[in-house]
Amino acid sequence: MSVVVTVGGLHGTGKTTYARALAEELKLRHVSAGEIFRATADARKMSLDELNRLADSDPAIDREVDEKIKEEAAIGNIVLDGQLAAWMAKDKADLKILLIAPKEIRLARVAERDKLSPEEAEKKTVGREEIEKERYKRYYGIDISDPSIYDLIVDTNLYPLPEMIKILKRIVSDYIAELTRKRKR
Repeated sequence: MSVVVTVGGLHGTGKTTYARALAEELKLRHVSAGEIFRATADARKMSLDELNRLADSDPAIDREVDEKIKEEAAIGNIVLDGQLAAWMAKDKADLKILLIAPKEIRLARVAERDKLSPEEAEKKTVGREEIEKERYKRYYGIDISDPSIYDLIVDTNLYPLPEMIKILKRIVSDYIAELTRKRKR
């Protein structure tokens, strides 16, 4: 049986961290749209900000990343993370998870991860999110602020990271086990 789980959310919510942990727990592959985007920036010798600005005028950049997510969803047995992962996986996704966290927590996480000052993290993240939100609406008609596509919404700030990982692993493992039982009937 093939399983596809998507993990979405804004920058700093923990998409890749939680997706990796879930993939490991469920013995599934993991692909991150953010990592694909970063690799694209590196290959072009550009910063993330530069590639994000270029993507605003060149739909081919987003489409390349998004097609990869669609391909991986079609293969199955995977946890996909990315802001648009749920929309790209569509009906191939068995469980679509949205991670949320308060803005100040997200920005602090981004600052730590990217080694930025809090002010730099806020400027870059807020600007990037505004550009992406508008771009996703323009390119795909997707409103990333609408959570209705998701099956599960989790605030990653409720407990410390190790505890939140345990909680999410338990929820997803139980869900997948029940899904497996239903498919075998």
